[in-house]
Amino acid sequence: MERFVIYTRVSTKSQGKSGLGLEAQQRDIQIYLDNYAPDHQILGEFQDIDSGAKSGREALNEAVQLAKAKDAVLLVSKLDRLSRDVEFIAGLIKRATIRVAAMPTADNFQLHIYAALAEQERNFISLRTKSALAMARERGVKLGGSRPQANKKHQAQKDQADANARKVLDTILAHRNANRTYAEIAEELNRLAVPTARGGKWHNSTVQNYAKRFA
Repeated sequence: MERFVIYTRVSTKSQGKSGLGLEAQQRDIQIYLDNYAPDHQILGEFQDIDSGAKSGREALNEAVQLAKAKDAVLLVSKLDRLSRDVEFIAGLIKRATIRVAAMPTADNFQLHIYAALAEQERNFISLRTKSALAMARERGVKLGGSRPQANKKHQAQKDQADANARKVLDTILAHRNANRTYAEIAEELNRLAVPTARGGKWHNSTVQNYAKRFA
């Protein structure tokens, strides 16, 4: 019977709470166990909510220590769940036997090679991105910062929406002072063929939003 220590990692607290990314990791790990280690025992499951660039991850250290102490296999869904740094991966390989669900037949030596190739690719992508940004600057392209035209357009749309709201605000407030519901006011405005800001029909929520715009 093969024994495993399972490790998963998500980068942010929001991912941890929502399960975003975690379900995929658990799915891949379960597929590996069902197909490549049907007779197995799970000694522990550990999870970090942290960046893969950080080496001092508490849960990972505990998982490695348990795997080493019990002569078990450290199982992860993908290699980047451990780290994106080849030296860090090499250090882990010296401490424990690692299996990656997405590369089920890869041994420690092959994982080391994959990590080195992945790091080379990431370095090249970084260089390519920097080169593209430099070329864009040479062409006079403004990168980042505010976009005056977009900001002006957004402000114009907001001003128009406010103006439309003011046109019917007095009517809405007068009806509200007469204890009429938002639904009744919407029905009255539709009967009078008064359009909304977008030229549509009035609804309970639409009237309520207009009333609150200048509250």
